[in-house]
Amino acid sequence: MGKPTRVTNSIRRLRFEHGEMTQAELARRIDVTRQTVIAIEQARYSPSLEMAFQIAAVFKVPIDQVFHYDDAGVPKPTEG
Repeated sequence: MGKPTRVTNSIRRLRFEHGEMTQAELARRIDVTRQTVIAIEQARYSPSLEMAFQIAAVFKVPIDQVFHYDDAGVPKPTEG
């Protein structure tokens, strides 16, 4: 799939908060394979922006309640 990413997520928690939704059910609702959902949950794969919004829509939450970016070590823009 690719290298690990600094993007983490709360998908597993959200699935359980939404009636213990299975990975297969989430996959069906966003039209991907269960293996893709597993990889996203385990932060081995970052979804496209469109898929990230689809996942948030399934749970009826803002995207920043699903995905989190660890920006530690990323240089901040300098003010000029």
